[in-house]
Amino acid sequence: MKFFSELKKLIFPILVALSALSVSASAAFYSVSGLSKLFAGASLEVLIMASSLEISKLVIASLLYQYWDTLNKLLRFYLTSAAVILVLITSMGIYGFLSAAYQETATKSGIVDKEINVINLKRNRFIENRDYLLTEKQTLDESINSLRDGLANNVIQYKDPETGEIITTTSSSTRKALQTQLDDALGRRDNVSNKLEAVTDSITSLDVEILEIESNSDLAGELGPLKYLSELTQTPMNEIINYLLLIIIFVFDPLAISLVIAANFLFKKLSNNKDSDDLSENIDIIEKEVENPKGNKRLVYQKRDAKG
Repeated sequence: MKFFSELKKLIFPILVALSALSVSASAAFYSVSGLSKLFAGASLEVLIMASSLEISKLVIASLLYQYWDTLNKLLRFYLTSAAVILVLITSMGIYGFLSAAYQETATKSGIVDKEINVINLKRNRFIENRDYLLTEKQTLDESINSLRDGLANNVIQYKDPETGEIITTTSSSTRKALQTQLDDALGRRDNVSNKLEAVTDSITSLDVEILEIESNSDLAGELGPLKYLSELTQTPMNEIINYLLLIIIFVFDPLAISLVIAANFLFKKLSNNKDSDDLSENIDIIEKEVENPKGNKRLVYQKRDAKG
């Protein structure tokens, strides 16, 4: 039972310590990676330097917490300043890492947007051509209707000089001219209709191509929330990502330091409680062998105080 009781007391401090290690390791990875990208000319050297600084930062945090009252004031001031500066360096590395990752995605998004813009330019030209063809087709339809009305109303009336009657007839020459014009207009309209159908098919195919680019790209899922926030707040997406990165770096590394200090506090408190329990258990019964005046030995039970 005592073993399980002790284990139960250790669970939360161990969880805090593991959280501190995981956050610190993540912060260290992002920071070291970001700094190596900032100084790409000496990436290996920067990796070694940044890793040692990350480890020393956690050691400094634990050292300051445990020996704050016993450290020399000058050393304490220097270590505190060093820890703060290391947090700033880590934050700069994290910012560089995350901004570089976003920039890579933003570059891909820009390429996709340019592809879509090029397709939209083609699509707009086809739309202008379609509008022109629609206008021409409408004009031809009106002309065809007029020619048909002319053919239907191609009537000539004259008075017969012998009988004096009014004779109604049609003009063959006028009818022939109207029919020729009508056939020409019908042919032109068919030609325009074929062109209009081809242009409409081209617009449809371009719409499908744009849809495929947008749906097949993973950028829609990556940048979708940012684009939504940008449209909702009427703020450029670059500003939104900058605010988000600042929030992350202001929470990330300070949280790692805070968890390290919290783990030190919990383990220290656990150690103090254990010392207190051991002190109370030291007040026990000691068997002491004493000789009585008759030379017989007997056991005397004596309580020992906390000092022994």
